[in-house]
Amino acid sequence: MPIHVEFVSPERIIFEAEAKEIIVRTTDGEIGFLPGHVPFVGVLAVAEARIYDADGSTVHSFAVHRGFVEIANDHCTILSDVAESANDIDRARAEVAERRATEALSADKDDAAAAAALRRAQVRLEVAKKAS
Repeated sequence: MPIHVEFVSPERIIFEAEAKEIIVRTTDGEIGFLPGHVPFVGVLAVAEARIYDADGSTVHSFAVHRGFVEIANDHCTILSDVAESANDIDRARAEVAERRATEALSADKDDAAAAAALRRAQVRLEVAKKAS
């Protein structure tokens, strides 16, 4: 029996499907969910989320910029204010953001906002490489 996954933002459903496996990164590390997983709630880190279709034919990759994940009774909800599928990422914009963040960190290595912006840009570029 597959896991029903709903990937949502406050504005819309980003993705919904039946999945054989879901892999996300929480603030405690990477975790994978298979059917029958025990109930779990976690805080998402800025990282890639991967959802494997129930038949295993497709992997859906998303850049996630924090949020929450919950799984119980083979139903998984991923909630994120900002998440982009690999196909929706504007690579040129992500490259500009990466360059700006790198420049800001060069000027001030302790700039936490620039470090966070750099991480988001890097994740977006990593995920964009997986676009079909």
